[in-house]
Amino acid sequence: MGQVSEAKTVVGIDWSGRVDVAGQRRHIVAAVWNQGKVRVESGRTREEIAEWLIALAAKEPALVVGFDFCFSFPAWFVRDEHGAKSAPEFWRIVAAEHGERWLTRETVPGTHDRRFWGKPHKRPAEFSGENLHRMMRATDIDCKLIAHIPEEERQMRVKGITPKSVFQIGGSGSVGTASLRGMPTLIRLQEAGFRIWPFDRPDPQMCAPVVVEMYSRLNTGPVHKSNPEARKAYLSRKKKEDPAYAAIGRTAMAKALAGEDAFDALVSCMVMAERRGEFATLPRPRDPLYMLEGWTWAPEPGA
Repeated sequence: MGQVSEAKTVVGIDWSGRVDVAGQRRHIVAAVWNQGKVRVESGRTREEIAEWLIALAAKEPALVVGFDFCFSFPAWFVRDEHGAKSAPEFWRIVAAEHGERWLTRETVPGTHDRRFWGKPHKRPAEFSGENLHRMMRATDIDCKLIAHIPEEERQMRVKGITPKSVFQIGGSGSVGTASLRGMPTLIRLQEAGFRIWPFDRPDPQMCAPVVVEMYSRLNTGPVHKSNPEARKAYLSRKKKEDPAYAAIGRTAMAKALAGEDAFDALVSCMVMAERRGEFATLPRPRDPLYMLEGWTWAPEPGA
């Protein structure tokens, strides 16, 4: 076996489920780290992002890409309701049959699945109270809740938290719309030879690009990132403490200071770049349902 390689280029993408072209070009932001040099870019649609990444991988296969949307749904929904044996199989069902129907806000009977909730629809009883866990994947609970809750408080507090779910398609922080409209991009990239983790094993020699699901809040940590002053304070501190941030040019830093989307993309990219040696040997998740539900890549707490 050859020597394990590390990523030479890292891309962190703050995704968007906006349906309009102008909204996509404004809200989809990519931060690119290449051999210590960083740039922050916007102006592409979802389809254009896929084509851009494919062209980028042709020049530099040792590429890692992080998207901040959910790569799948809970196992009961993927397997039991739709008969898919894996998340990639489910993506094709979404793209061909259900994605836009699930996103409709119409109230005509038969046109809207009420389990997809958010303004103007309230979270259904099926996903409330003791059934709250049904709208979550194992990785959502593991990475997005439990990682932030001390062991002694978990049993007491988890039931009182309303986490973001892939079924939420409206309201603050909703991830469902971006996820459903992101799955066709995953299909396109996988067909082009990208390894979509954890469904595909990364190449230890990094001869094929790797795509991971990430959660930008785990990368940024606690910061009021919608507040310009908070973003400025965060990045100023990073520049003083971290030589990698100190090397970021004025243009890229100015973009991250100017908006939350670019801020998330830049910080996520920097976290991934710092750990770029991990991606060639990403392990299979411990959860037995990972092929159905996927798994969120996250930096180790305290690392």
